[in-house]
Amino acid sequence: MKFKLPGLVAAPFTPFTPDGQLALERIPRLARSLAANGVIGAFVCGTTGEGASMTNDERRQVTEAWVKARPRGLTIIAHVGHLSVGEARALAQHAQAIGADAIAAVAPSFFKPTSVHELVAWCADVAAAAPRLPFFYYHIPSMTGVTIPTAEFLAEARAKIPTLAGIKFTYEDLADYRATRAIGGDDYDVLFGRDELLLTGLQDGATGAVGSTYNYASPLYVGIMRAFAAGDRVTAEREQAKARAFIEVMIRFGGQPAGKAIMKLIGLDCGPVRLPMRALSVADEAALRAALETVGFFAVASKPVA
Repeated sequence: MKFKLPGLVAAPFTPFTPDGQLALERIPRLARSLAANGVIGAFVCGTTGEGASMTNDERRQVTEAWVKARPRGLTIIAHVGHLSVGEARALAQHAQAIGADAIAAVAPSFFKPTSVHELVAWCADVAAAAPRLPFFYYHIPSMTGVTIPTAEFLAEARAKIPTLAGIKFTYEDLADYRATRAIGGDDYDVLFGRDELLLTGLQDGATGAVGSTYNYASPLYVGIMRAFAAGDRVTAEREQAKARAFIEVMIRFGGQPAGKAIMKLIGLDCGPVRLPMRALSVADEAALRAALETVGFFAVASKPVA
């Protein structure tokens, strides 16, 4: 199923109240801010959205809120991955029923698929539950431990998953990324998922990308993509270096918890992370702000809208 996303797709943070409950009323502003800052899609309830830390009912509520709030032109991809194939299918059916634009799923990470045949069979079962929606396999070995090459997956899956639209590729094996792009050609979208390597992904043929830092610095990445398209390698490399600098700060302060703290710093408070992760302390937030100021982050940050 041909379905292209040529541009930036943010993986939104799920907003929680201070006591850890859903804060769905904040989603419309998040959606408007993404669209206003050049983002073309939202990949909801994935890693950044803490989907694995939510109940299935919460995931349904969050997906519904994003579908209802989406501004014109913002594509909603619902992540439906789950350890249980039955629960993944139920989430896929729900996404189709409420009008999401596409679905995606990570591989199960407790009882893991041990061959490409097992992985394709699992994805095919999930995708079949939403036969009208494009399906993306979400490849993120750092979280799932499943390292089956996506080139092998695509070579087999394209004949067995009629709704297969592509792959969300969040890994550092760029040789596999290039091989997957070569197999897929123009028929499948291989979305690049490492923000700090976006320029490298573009050089390897990526036209679309999914990332967490597009929530709070999408104008910078839009500039990278425009410079690359114009053949301005110097500008593209300079802007990519800016992204790497603030990503290094974000990682130094804890990754996901720091990302949520950055949202608060730019005026889009998404609340705390859920256990077992821990929110930054007041002192750490102040130190994070200072470190981000040092690398010039606030000059390139997204501007929230009302």
